[in-house]
Formats: sequence, C-alpha cells, structure tokens
Amino acid sequence: MPLSRVSMIFACGTALFSDGYANGVIGLVNTILRRLYPNELKNTNYSQTLSSLAFAGTVVGMLVFGWISDKIGRKTGMMAATGIVALFSALSASSKGANGSIEGMLAALSAYRFLLGIGVGAEYPCGSVAAAEQSEGEGVAKNAQHRWFTLATSKDTLHIISMLQFAPDTMIDFGFVIAAFVPLVLLWICGENHLRAVWRLSLGLGVVPALLVFVWRLKMENPEAYKRSSMKHAPVPYKLIFRRYWKSLIAVSATWFLYDFIAYPFGLYSSTVVDSIIGSTNSLVVIFGWAVVINLFYMPGTIIGAFVVDIIGPKNTMITGLVAQAIIGFFMSGFYTQLTQSHHIAGFAILYGIFLSFGELGPGNCLGLLASKSWPTGVRGQTYGMAAAIGKIGAFVGTWAFPPIIDAFGGSGSVKGNTGPFWIGSGLALLSALITFVGVRPLSHDGMMDEDEKFRAYLEQHGYDTSQLGLRDVIDAETGSVHSEKDIKEKSTVVVEGQEHSDEPSSDDVAHKA
Repeated sequence: MPLSRVSMIFACGTALFSDGYANGVIGLVNTILRRLYPNELKNTNYSQTLSSLAFAGTVVGMLVFGWISDKIGRKTGMMAATGIVALFSALSASSKGANGSIEGMLAALSAYRFLLGIGVGAEYPCGSVAAAEQSEGEGVAKNAQHRWFTLATSKDTLHIISMLQFAPDTMIDFGFVIAAFVPLVLLWICGENHLRAVWRLSLGLGVVPALLVFVWRLKMENPEAYKRSSMKHAPVPYKLIFRRYWKSLIAVSATWFLYDFIAYPFGLYSSTVVDSIIGSTNSLVVIFGWAVVINLFYMPGTIIGAFVVDIIGPKNTMITGLVAQAIIGFFMSGFYTQLTQSHHIAGFAILYGIFLSFGELGPGNCLGLLASKSWPTGVRGQTYGMAAAIGKIGAFVGTWAFPPIIDAFGGSGSVKGNTGPFWIGSGLALLSALITFVGVRPLSHDGMMDEDEKFRAYLEQHGYDTSQLGLRDVIDAETGSVHSEKDIKEKSTVVVEGQEHSDEPSSDDVAHKA
C-alpha cells in the first residue's frame, strides 16, 4: 500500500493519541495534587467535579462535532478538535487562581478540562470517521482495510477508575501508556521535592502531540467518500435513516454503553495487582512505574486484534473478545481468594494481563470500527457521535453505580465486595456479546462504498433527490451554476464516450447522408 495512503489514515486517526494522553495524564496529576494540597482537597469533591466536567465536555464534543463532521466537513472538524486539545492542554498547565488561591486554581483546571473534553470528544466523529473512509478505495489492500484503521485509531474507553486511586475517565491506548510514562520521567528529572513542576509539565507536554498532528493535517483534504456522498448541501432524511439503520444503531450504542459501564469493576483488578506488589510504599516513582507496566498489558491485544479483525471480521472479533474476557472474569472472581494469596499473585497478574488483552482485541478495537463503518457517509459523523456519547454515558453511570453495589455486597474490604461486581460485569459482557450477535451486521472489505450505493438506491425508492449528495465545489465558468463532483464526472464520461448530443449533425452523419 502506498506510504501516502497510510499517512492519510494515520493523520486522521492518530490525534486520538494526543487525546488519550490528555485524558490519561490527569489521573497521575490528581495523585500529585493530593500530595501537594491534602488539606485543600480533604473536604472537597474536586475529583468528582473534575471527572464530571470532563465527561460533560466529551459528550458535548461528540454530539456537536458529529454534526460539524457531516455538515461542514471532516477536515474542518479535525483541525478544530486538534486546536482545542492543544489550546486547553496549555491552559490546564498554567491554571492559576485569583491571588494565588489553591481553590481558584483547581476551579480553573476543572473549567479547562471541560473545554479540553470538547476537543477530545470531537475526535471521535471527525478523526475516527475520516480514518475509516481513508481505509477503503484505491491503494488500500482489501485484506488490510480494517487493520490500518485499527492501528491508526487503536483506543479503548475502558476506565481504570480505582487504579492507584486515579481519577475516573481515562482512555486506555498508547497515549495512556505515554501519559503514565512522562510523569515518571519528570519525577526522575525533578525529584519528589518539585512536584509542582512535574504536574504542570505533564499537562503542558500534551500540547506537543496535538500540534504535531495539527501540522500533519494541514495539507489534508476531505476523504473521497465524503466528497461523493456528503449531505453538506442536502437535507438529512432522519426518518428514512432511522427506519433503515435503527437496529444496528441501537445495538452498537447498547454494546458501547455496557462495555463502558462494566469498565469500573474490571478496573478494580489493577488495584489488587499493584497493591500486592508495592505494599504500603508512598514512593510516586514506584507507583507511576507500575502504572506504566499495567497499561502495557493492553498493547498485545490491540496489536494482535488489528490483524485478527481482517481475518474473521469486526463482528466476530468483538464477540470473541467479549466472551473470552467474560470467561476469564468469571474464573478470576470464582477463585479470587486463592489467586490473591501472596504466592499466587504472579499468576493473578498474568491472568489479568490476558484479561485486558482480550478486552482490547474485542470491544477495544472493534467498537470504533463498527461505529465508523456500519452507516452511510452522509450521516456517519452524527451516528458515530451518538453511539460514542451513549457509551460515555455508560461509563459515567457505572462510575456512580458500582460504589453502592460494592457496599451492598459487603464493602471493598470483603471478598464479596471485591468479587460481586465482577460477576455482574462478566455477565454484562456476555449480554453485550449477545446483542452484537443479534443486532450488528457483519462488515465486509469495501463495505462502506457498497453501503453508500445501497443507501442511494434506498433513498431514491422513497422519492429522495440523490443528485443533492456530494460536495458542490465545482462552478461552471459559462453559467456560474454550481455542480456536484458527481455531475461533472458523469458529464465528462458522456463526452468521452461520444454520447453527447447537439443540434448540429456530426461529420459522420453528413457522410452517411451523402
């Protein structure tokens, strides 16, 4: 495959790295802030406020930029998203309260995180959708289309809520691994006596990947699929769209909701592993170091899954990952007491690593793929944004629902309190697999182009004027009228084939009459 085409796919998708970094690093920053300002944070709900505002911003970005992606343009949405992430990463690093108050600084940081969340959410319906559209067509091998999209956008919205007492709402991907590694390096450089420099630099360095992606995208154009089938200048027939795609839209949204909802109990395992290894140490270097190790567990599943998905398809890969993860979750819950004994903790950690890898291989890789390629180009940004927003709501609900569930089982200090949520989570994983099996259609290679053609035919059957589809950026020099690229292409084809008619007879006609 040409390097330029790979570059286009990655230019669309890799901003999720900078978004993952921006989301992931805040958990470690909060750990530092609790060390620096224990009295100021002792009787406040700062962590809950921060996570709630970040969640709200992300949902707003998903929904608003879903519309922008479809009605204004993929590139416009991507450039704006990257700019928002860069700007508010810098402002987060420079957060300051009036007269130097700590409360004011935390309020400013929370406000900036809300606005940064809009940029993070915007990348879903803009960057991921554009990457999916770049993964099909000329220059892309059919047996690698899903693979390149997965590698370019590899992400997971699994939330390690309680890992090392980090704040909720973190995105697990390579950006998250780097987000754990950068503060560790800064600690090595600055030492634990200069934690203010560590947390501000950790946030500020999020500007670097965002700006690099911004420059990378400057020379991009909107994908060819978007140019052909955009509804930028056409009314969106929402009733017809829902009538045709309601089943897959509900199925993908429901599985995304369930997966993010059960992320809370699955994240509890990391605390068991890390607490057993590091004991009662207060060293941030040790804590951050193990955060990097835990996050690396996700990478094998992500990379292997990128190749598996082209072999058995996104739907089957999703089901395989969910079922395998549920089985391991049931096993770890059933034998929790035996596995968490000190002489078995290594085996527990290995099982947990496999557990995380299956999560990445299945829903971690496939949710975005299914959301990107299950619906037509004209509304792909909006449908993707809606499904992703519902998933984010699932994460938020799970964050607030599981603490009472744990208390109902006997509290976090009891075996039932630690294992009860996993029985629920593993059961919901199986339910998610069942919904995927029933409600999600298999995706084929070049499936988006095929679906666009079927969608056109469907619209025409219901009286919709499909000549309105496509970008109208070609102006007739003689009449001044605006034509779509489709019209220009069809006209050119007619001229080439000699089928264009005129009132004057051709030379062949004259000769024939003579």
